[in-house]
Amino acid sequence: MKKTLTISAAAIAAAIALAGCSAGPETASPDASITPGINHDSSGISSSPAPAASADFNDADTMFAQMMIPHHTQAVAMSDIMLKKEGIPDAVTLLAAKIKAAQAPEIEKMTGWLESWGQPTVMPTNMPSTHSMSGMMGGDGMAKLEAAQGTEAARLFLTQMIAHHEGAVMMAKTETTNGKNADAVQLSKDIVSSQEAEIQEMKDLLAPL
Repeated sequence: MKKTLTISAAAIAAAIALAGCSAGPETASPDASITPGINHDSSGISSSPAPAASADFNDADTMFAQMMIPHHTQAVAMSDIMLKKEGIPDAVTLLAAKIKAAQAPEIEKMTGWLESWGQPTVMPTNMPSTHSMSGMMGGDGMAKLEAAQGTEAARLFLTQMIAHHEGAVMMAKTETTNGKNADAVQLSKDIVSSQEAEIQEMKDLLAPL
């Protein structure tokens, strides 16, 4: 777990830099500036100008955001690796671009939530072992993707990203069940829907390779 978190922290920093030069949002990531304010007041009545969202979240929401940010960040990093390669099937390149375009803004959104909730944007290092980020690539896996070329790179990317997406879907389903913040729960549902569809797409692309 500690090894994974170290890798994730490095990936987060890289993705934040990417977000700074991308058309605006996360897109990859880590976000921050474009995250809209969250105003959810369960009572429907607000007597304070402070963001109602700060009182409308629970530990599951916090954990979801803290874990999904590095998870998404690595997916963006993997996609960036593929987008720099030549000789990759067009369909795989388009998929990598789509993943980056979808997950970068979500990183910014989740980062903004944590900031508005007064919570750390980085997951605590003493997180219980039961709260793991499934599907994360280790350093060796990322190095292999960097070194691979052509069809081999496409095959490796698809295989790794399928596992990565499956882990994200598991995490998102936990948030759907246990989360309280309406926006966070909705994002978890969106992640399940979009990434399950991409998993099938990647399996179809992988078959003929």
